[in-house]
Amino acid sequence: MIDVQNLSKRYGGFTAVDDISFRVEPGRIVGFLGPNGAGKTTTMRVLTCFLPPSRGTVKIAGFDVLETPMEVKRRVGYLPETPPLYPDMAVEGYLRFVGEIKEVPKAELEDRVERAMKRCAVLDVRGKLIAKLSKGYRQRVGLAQALLHDPEVLILDEPTSGLDPKQILETRDLIRELAGEHTIILSTHILPEVEQTCEEVVIINKGKVVATDSVENLRNRLRGGEAALVEIGFGGQTPTADTVRAVLAGAHGASNVVLREQRGGRLLFEVESAPNANLRPALAATIVGNGWELYEMKSLAYSLEEVFLQVTRGDSAETDEALLEAPAEDLDAGAEGDNTEPEVQA
Repeated sequence: MIDVQNLSKRYGGFTAVDDISFRVEPGRIVGFLGPNGAGKTTTMRVLTCFLPPSRGTVKIAGFDVLETPMEVKRRVGYLPETPPLYPDMAVEGYLRFVGEIKEVPKAELEDRVERAMKRCAVLDVRGKLIAKLSKGYRQRVGLAQALLHDPEVLILDEPTSGLDPKQILETRDLIRELAGEHTIILSTHILPEVEQTCEEVVIINKGKVVATDSVENLRNRLRGGEAALVEIGFGGQTPTADTVRAVLAGAHGASNVVLREQRGGRLLFEVESAPNANLRPALAATIVGNGWELYEMKSLAYSLEEVFLQVTRGDSAETDEALLEAPAEDLDAGAEGDNTEPEVQA
């Protein structure tokens, strides 16, 4: 549905996006992440035909952004970080106006406007001037305009900015509901939002893609293998921690065992696996086979925040080599940011 190949965007001698490539399959929700100035906004503006690429190809639903920009725009709904609103218009009138611009058939326009207002929870302010709305309501009106023409692709830049906790949860639920019907690229600085909403992530740093995979795979690749936290009881006399550690270290696939806590006759260990080893079945069999009681076993993983910091820090090329889609030495060649590009008003 979205195919980006060797995309670069330059402003004079400044390179904002440097030879990036990634694909998004139909119906997927992909988090597009990066530090401030990494090139995220530039990339999204190229995807939505606000800016032309300097080099490379970008196709949306098979249509090239340079050769057939109007076909691309018909298939894309875009919510920029600052929603493109007209403050002197009422909400319903604004959405009807946007629907006409987006060539929604007249016979469907009223229904589309009503549906968009309902899905984005702005029915209660339909008659109010946009200038009188809170930031949260403006954000939801911006999301409604992105959904209005039922696009195949949604590109959302900070969609929960300014929303209260209840509205954030509602917006996350809405985005998850839209998956399957729409292909979604979601850019946000709220990493737990990505963990709860997105199936895959693309991380960009200094104008280059430095990681692209599912969140779970990125966590495991960063660690080098999976890890499990196990709580073991013994019923009778408790063996020494060193004895138990040695037995667990002998389980097939175990590479490192660390005692985390000792409480009430139980021992809590963190066990790391060798790369590509299926640790947990062998670990459970070892514990039960020794006549011990397995009270809990749960997977441990890096948080997305830890993954993000690891792959975007400036001195991490050697550590991050397994995570990179591009060679590690390319990491230092990117741009400093988007902040020199012209503002585009919709």
